Parts: sequence; C-alpha cells; structure tokens
Amino acid sequence: MHLQLPAPAKLNLFLRILGRRPDGYHELQTLFQLLDYGDTLHFESRSDGALSVEAPGLDVPERDNLIYRAAQLLRTACGTAKGALIRLEKILPAGGGIGGGSSDAATALLGLNHLWQCGLSINELATLGRQLGADVPVFVHGRTALAEGIGEHLVPVKTAPQHFLVLIPHCHISTAEIFGHARLTRDSGAITLAHLRDRVLDSDWLLNHAGNDCQALVEELYPETKSAREWLQQFASAQLTGTGACVFAAFPTESEARKVFEKRPDGWQGFIATGVDTSPAHTALARHISASRK
Repeated sequence: MHLQLPAPAKLNLFLRILGRRPDGYHELQTLFQLLDYGDTLHFESRSDGALSVEAPGLDVPERDNLIYRAAQLLRTACGTAKGALIRLEKILPAGGGIGGGSSDAATALLGLNHLWQCGLSINELATLGRQLGADVPVFVHGRTALAEGIGEHLVPVKTAPQHFLVLIPHCHISTAEIFGHARLTRDSGAITLAHLRDRVLDSDWLLNHAGNDCQALVEELYPETKSAREWLQQFASAQLTGTGACVFAAFPTESEARKVFEKRPDGWQGFIATGVDTSPAHTALARHISASRK
C-alpha cells in the first residue's frame, strides 16, 4: 500500500509562559494556528518487517529522526512486526518555531496507524506523540486550538480566514536553549479561555496584547530575527512564532501578503500560507480512506 500525507506547519499566534514546573517543563498558554503549507510524507508498506526513513538534506541520523522514533513507538504500542519505507519531502526549516519535526512525527503516527491497521484512537496516538515532544499532540489531533499546561490541554477553535507571510531568518534556534535560559520571562498572567474565545478572531489584538514571551530573549540572542520582524512590522503587526526563528504577519488576502513578500530584501527566505482549522493531514487521510472503500 502507498500513502501520501502532508505534515503542516503551525504558528503560535501568541505564547505566554506562566511558570516553570518542578520537572523542568513550563506551564504556558498558546494558540496553535495550523497552516495549509508544510512537509510531505510518502509511506510504502514492506513485507520484510524493515523500517527505514529517507530524508534527503536532513542532517540527522535515521534513529534520531522523529519520524523513525514515532514509527518505533507505534510498532511497540500496537504489537506489530510490519515494516514501512517512509520518504520525507522537507521544506519546513529546522529550528524555525513552525513545528516541522513535530508535525512530521504526528503525520507518521497517523499514516502508519492506518497503513499497519493498528486501530489506535486519536487520543491514544496523541499520548504516544507526547513522548516525542510537547507540540506533537496538536498535530495528531489536527485542529487549530488553544493550548494550556505544557501544550497538552487543547481546546479546538475556529479562526477567521487569514493569509500569513512567514519569513525565515538565517539561523537555527534550539527550543531547549530558549526555555532553559535564565533571562526567559516565566511569570506572565494567564488569560481566561472565555476572554480568548472572544478575541481569537482578532489577530491584531493577539499580537499586540497577548504577545510572545520568548520574543525579547530570542531577538537579543539572534538579531536576525529582530531584523526580520522589524522589516515586516512596516506592513502589519509582526511577531515571532514559538521559540523562533520564523516571524510572521497576517493579511486579509493572499494578494496583499504576496505584494509584501515580493518586496523582501534580496536573499530573504519565506513563504505565504493560509490558516486552516483542520489539519491537511487529516483531510488527506480521510480522502484516502474514502477512496479506498469505493
């Protein structure tokens, strides 16, 4: 069986860090906005039980790749000896704060759960995904969502149609470095979910009042992110996503976003994407399952 599924990017429309837990993890509030842009995973079942991941251009040993680790976790959880060849088409930058590795892992869990006929529920897959990273569950659940705790408590929300211009500064930022830094702000006040639901469609309010607690520190350590944000700020409210390095701004139409993108300085990388409420991975998998039943 062959299967092709997208692994979409995400943006954190805001990120507030409320405190640090005794286990070292951080209590936070954030809004994960899924995008219609991302990596692609190709799955092929293997009868010999071998498991392999092809990821051209990704400088990570196979056994350290989150896709491989996700596949091994799933094989153990569902007690199968089935194998697969997984090929990754990578376009999302590592260390960009847009969920590339986490989304790849989630799509691997979703795709292999179907390919191997494991029969695990979305909640069970999300629990497995949490072992790989705090952002994996939101991609497994596949909904734009408000998140609390360490990111595991998710409340799906609907957002207004928006088009995002995302700039990719020339730097790789370690999430562990930022969350472990002594100067990171860790005492923001929580926003009530009811208030967030009232404001969730208002991206300007989120950018200007909810903000990203990692932004000041990241811009201090990586000036490239500040330069990108300040340039984008000329055209719309701009902000860092996650722990960076990517920065973004929302526009009401794709054409407006593209006009600004075309003005970017020579050599600057980036992309245009549309915010979606449901993950393209879930949509593609549902379409595949429906087609296979006909």
